[in-house]
Amino acid sequence: MHPGEKLKKIRDELKQMFLERGDLIDGALCALLSSQHVLIIGPPGTAKSMLADEICRRIEGASYFQWLLTRFTTPEEVFGAVSLRALEQDDYRRVTTRKLPEAHIAFLDEIFKANSSILNAILTLINERLFHNGKEVGSVPLLTLFGASNELPEDDELMALYDRFLLRFVVNYIAEDFRFLRMLEAGAPAERTAISLQELREMQSQARSVAIPAFIYRTVTDIRRELKKKNLEASDRRWRQSLSLLQAHAYLAGRHEVEENDLYFLEHALWRDPQEQNEIRTTIRELLLGYEEEVKELLYESREIRDSALRPWETAEDRARALIEVHTKLKNILAKVEQLMDKAKKLGRPLERVGAIKDEIEGIHKQMLEQF
Repeated sequence: MHPGEKLKKIRDELKQMFLERGDLIDGALCALLSSQHVLIIGPPGTAKSMLADEICRRIEGASYFQWLLTRFTTPEEVFGAVSLRALEQDDYRRVTTRKLPEAHIAFLDEIFKANSSILNAILTLINERLFHNGKEVGSVPLLTLFGASNELPEDDELMALYDRFLLRFVVNYIAEDFRFLRMLEAGAPAERTAISLQELREMQSQARSVAIPAFIYRTVTDIRRELKKKNLEASDRRWRQSLSLLQAHAYLAGRHEVEENDLYFLEHALWRDPQEQNEIRTTIRELLLGYEEEVKELLYESREIRDSALRPWETAEDRARALIEVHTKLKNILAKVEQLMDKAKKLGRPLERVGAIKDEIEGIHKQMLEQF
């Protein structure tokens, strides 16, 4: 089976296991493909660590590290104990076996409770994939780090760490009764599709090769401008990293090019407070579909005009007058459609769906002309 097909199968299996977690699962897999990190905010018992562990199980040869952080957590618990043998040689070096510096996937619960000594090392590790160990600075194999918290950080010292999580999700307990029942009745998964580390690296390379058309760059710029008008601003670094997220999302869907539909996933990367997410989602939708919605409204208006004109008239003169009026209105509607299409074309928006709507309006116009 092709690695890409295996990944889709893993995605489907995870969605069967973790109900009402579709976007989070897609986000986790996109993070793996783009080498980004995921923050999950929610109460205990919402399967946050279980998902990270399950994803690691699907990658053969990958090592997993999980730890619950408190303000009393010591660096030894996360990074390994100091080597006594190295100390004899005046080298303050840690034994990192089975600790965070050797993990491919990590899950740090209550991550914002980390103290300063741990926080600084984590920042370097997740941002630069480096670990300062004694006299050496070595690369770490970390693919993705999952951070979890019951609440947002309040301390300014933690904001740098908060910003390193490109993807952010809020999870709650299962809402729908029928899905809750499925969760209660669910047994062990019938199959567990897996990929090798080498296959994952190949997919990461392929995801980086996904094409980003020029109109996507322009649309991202438009989204940024519209969000700034609403005082919703993300860092330049976050916008830049979001491009790899778009590539990963397109690859996960089996495409070789980023499309407008991928842009909706940016709602999980651009908010700082969960209350902003809905506004970001609405802004993206209005920007992407605004012109399309306007053309749809003109189609509905055209249908109403046609239906009104085709009703029985008392005299032939009334009918002729109505048809002339319809002809004028439909010509004006088609002119508006042309203006909207020209505007969309200048912005680099795809015109296929709008073109189909225009064809239907022209068909209505032709139908009415044949009534003369």
